[in-house]
Amino acid sequence: MSAVPTLGVVALDCPDPVALAGFYRAVLEWDAPDVADDGHWVTLANPLGGAGLAFQRVADYRPPAWPSAENPQQLHLDLTVTDLEAAHERVLGLGAKLLDDAPETFRVYADPAGHPFCLCAC
Repeated sequence: MSAVPTLGVVALDCPDPVALAGFYRAVLEWDAPDVADDGHWVTLANPLGGAGLAFQRVADYRPPAWPSAENPQQLHLDLTVTDLEAAHERVLGLGAKLLDDAPETFRVYADPAGHPFCLCAC
């Protein structure tokens, strides 16, 4: 047995774990989420076997402000794409909000709960 951990999930705080899991499920085209009985924890397993995503209900959730040191993002997800324009239109249609489209090779968005994420064609 190894004492070296492996990354299981990246967990995001949010007001509605089921809704946010649904957003990322649609973006990534992953399988249906596993919802805890009380709905306060939802997990999306990575079908390719890597780390998954989890969503945790937090009372009085405040979304990150991008870019801001007052209410910082703390982390963000970089999602690799081959067609930045098509992926841009797709995530907007799924409920993402564009935050920054100035860079040539990536764009910054907020998910429906306000977490920043990037589409990267780098």
